[in-house]
Amino acid sequence: MKTYNHLYQIVITLLAFPTTVWLQILRRNYVILTLLLALNFIAATPAMAANLSDDLLKQPATEIRVSLGNSANELKFEPNHLEFEAGKRYQLKLTNPSQLKHYFTAKDFADGIWTQKVEAGKVEIKGAIHELELKPGAEAEWVFVPLKSGTYGLRCPIPGHTEAGMTGEIAIKN
Repeated sequence: MKTYNHLYQIVITLLAFPTTVWLQILRRNYVILTLLLALNFIAATPAMAANLSDDLLKQPATEIRVSLGNSANELKFEPNHLEFEAGKRYQLKLTNPSQLKHYFTAKDFADGIWTQKVEAGKVEIKGAIHELELKPGAEAEWVFVPLKSGTYGLRCPIPGHTEAGMTGEIAIKN
């Protein structure tokens, strides 16, 4: 009987709190729970990212070759349609056999991938890349992993090149 009387007193005391006090308690508990959940996600993210990048770096890169123009100085990408699969690692080998400089420009595509590196000559570039300029006879290697599926435009923005047909399409499939 003492236990029931004790519980009765607790309930009566709690019910006596004004509604605003209850709302403050609920709000405080909600904030604490939200912070705890956020901390769990933040703590897990570096570990998950490390595992993901380690797995990707161990994955052999699929080599794809693209020519920007050709020895006859035709203004075109060969091939002009590229297909990639999200989550796979690729090594895009770009060459410019023509006597003109050309750009490999595909900003939306570049925003939908993770670039491991771009290598040209004895220089290795890391980070966000949106376009590459290849001078006559130049070669470059772009190692990346597609992340976001979609169809993206490819072009050489040098005046007259896009209009002459130096365009293409890049598709990323899931």
